Amino acid sequence: MLFKILVILHSLGATVWAGGHLLLAVTVLPQALKNREPDRIRQFEQYFEGFGLSALLLQVMTGLGLTWIYLPGFRNFWLFDSFLSVYIGIKLALLLLTLILALHSRFFLIPKLSEENLNFLTLHIVAVTTLAVLFVIFGAGIRLGGLT
Repeated sequence: MLFKILVILHSLGATVWAGGHLLLAVTVLPQALKNREPDRIRQFEQYFEGFGLSALLLQVMTGLGLTWIYLPGFRNFWLFDSFLSVYIGIKLALLLLTLILALHSRFFLIPKLSEENLNFLTLHIVAVTTLAVLFVIFGAGIRLGGLT
């Protein structure tokens, strides 16, 4: 039963995280770029940040729980000798890249957001959205027994 609850919570977190970034990238960002209005992005970030980060934290916690179930005691995880350990390793690398981009954006780009650096923030948004979609793809791969 614990496994099923963790999968459901992990999936809900992924829905919020990936869905929020897709919404930002596909609806808010194009309008902000078209009208050169960085405040549209700032406003979205203001509303989404707490909810989105909570969803990401939920994914991290449930992901660790699921990893413990799949690989008890994280045994043989670092050998990367199965699709499971490889996919989990990829998801951890995606998480690290996401955190780096999110911290850079939060502390260096958003506070100074203007028409001049809007294009640079666009690269961040596209990158984080791509990483979020990759999280979903590799998560599905874990549940499906691999993607090959």
